[in-house]
Amino acid sequence: MTVPALSLRDVRKNFGATEIIRGVSLDIAQGERHCIIGPNGAGKTTCFNLVSGRFPISSGEILLNGARIDQLPPHKINRMGLSRSFQITSIFHRLSVFENLRCALLWSRGYRYSFWSPLWRQPALNEAADSLLRDLNLETRREVRAGLLSYAEQRALEIGMTIAGGASVILLDEPTAGMSNTETDAAMTLIRRVTQGKTLLMVEHDMKVVFDLADTITVLVYGQVIASGPPAEVRASRAVQEAYLGALDG
Repeated sequence: MTVPALSLRDVRKNFGATEIIRGVSLDIAQGERHCIIGPNGAGKTTCFNLVSGRFPISSGEILLNGARIDQLPPHKINRMGLSRSFQITSIFHRLSVFENLRCALLWSRGYRYSFWSPLWRQPALNEAADSLLRDLNLETRREVRAGLLSYAEQRALEIGMTIAGGASVILLDEPTAGMSNTETDAAMTLIRRVTQGKTLLMVEHDMKVVFDLADTITVLVYGQVIASGPPAEVRASRAVQEAYLGALDG
């Protein structure tokens, strides 16, 4: 039996006396595109923060490729093969697009600080950054400061930085939030392409994106899973329709 890429086993999270995540159990298969949806305040981003090590869990277990990660700091989880983006774009605004991607590649390519080895002397590293630029369709923006990019371009850059380390499990937190329909379509195409062969876990409010991209959808309400399965099954669930106030219609 294949070990799930990511497993949550009766995961709970309390902030003081308030229980935010209330016994979430979930298996995400290798190579699956899995989307978590739910109304505002359902605990979706908190769940991401637990998986990525940003918050400690209160109880339960989280496993990455069969190994427990719930007691590890974020950088160690990342080095084990999990990378995430955030709702608020996290890039180096004063660096160029190329420099942002090169920075994101450093650790996974084995580069450490060395006064005698400036980055411009590392052809393999620079070629990898240029290859990623092409994958993101940002070649023409190579030398532009990241802070001057359009919002959609900044989100594309962050997705690129998220995958740059070669992680096998990618977490994207609302990657199309704030985009126009045209920008959303382009982002969906990009996400499909750059996560090919990887495991994708995504939080997303745009139902078109969810139902077009996801192999499996999990619905979280008040910190509990009320449904999880293929898109058609979730769409037909009465419990989901009642909890989500018709948001899945159309």
